[in-house]
Amino acid sequence: MIESGSPQGDFITPHIVDSHTLDYPCLKTGFVCEWRLPQWPPLHIGGLTIDMSPTRHVIMLLAAAVLCCVTLIPAAAFHRRHEQDPTAPRGFGAGLEAVVLYLRNEMILPNIGPHGDAYVPFILTLFFFILFANFLGLIPYLATPTANVSVTGALALMSFIVIEVSGMAALGRGYWKTIVYWNHDLPIVVRVLMAILMTPIEIISKLTKPFALTIRLFANMTAGHVVLLALISLIFVFHNWFILPAPFAMALGISLLEIFVGLLQAFIFSLLTTVFIGQIREAAH
Repeated sequence: MIESGSPQGDFITPHIVDSHTLDYPCLKTGFVCEWRLPQWPPLHIGGLTIDMSPTRHVIMLLAAAVLCCVTLIPAAAFHRRHEQDPTAPRGFGAGLEAVVLYLRNEMILPNIGPHGDAYVPFILTLFFFILFANFLGLIPYLATPTANVSVTGALALMSFIVIEVSGMAALGRGYWKTIVYWNHDLPIVVRVLMAILMTPIEIISKLTKPFALTIRLFANMTAGHVVLLALISLIFVFHNWFILPAPFAMALGISLLEIFVGLLQAFIFSLLTTVFIGQIREAAH
């Protein structure tokens, strides 16, 4: 099913709002038309209704995953073929290898600590997936899935699971001490009182980590598009095409800044995940 786009010509909010349509260029209305995605019958589990139909952001997430595979798998194959080559590396594969080595040697291993190589694939996957998802929203007619709090929440939840499982593996039975505050150096009465007081704080501190990851990525990726919408709206607010160069120049500057922000937020999300993993494993070493 094909529908014409919004008569208001809004090119910005479709980048951050999820829907059951995809935009594509056309000359009907506002240079944007919509193609309706298939909608499947919802699943009913008890009193819960789950809609499994694909949405705009689901398609963008699949596109980000495909881009990761198309980019990283050939780069890994290139590295494997030229691993014994004495000449200096060159080309796109060599550039991507430099990025991977920087993330591994300067971010992941120093923060995670001993045996950190086991976490390198997860952190690299997280970084490149978020990076591609952020950049998709900078392309006309596409959308930014990381401007959806459900998407950032799911990414943060996966990181939270990896963080806690790494703590269980490193601390063993001592993992419970990251939940219940129990200081053996204190008298038993003070120890119990401190446990009652500090245990809720310890639990809250665990939950604030995925919350911070969720909101930081969501807010930063949403803010750029909102600022773009505000700048472009100045043209219609003043009803004057003579001011077009000023909002256009500012919007272009914000778009260039968005490229940097997309890269920075992918790096920060991955960095904080490695820091949290390193913190929970630190007691085991």
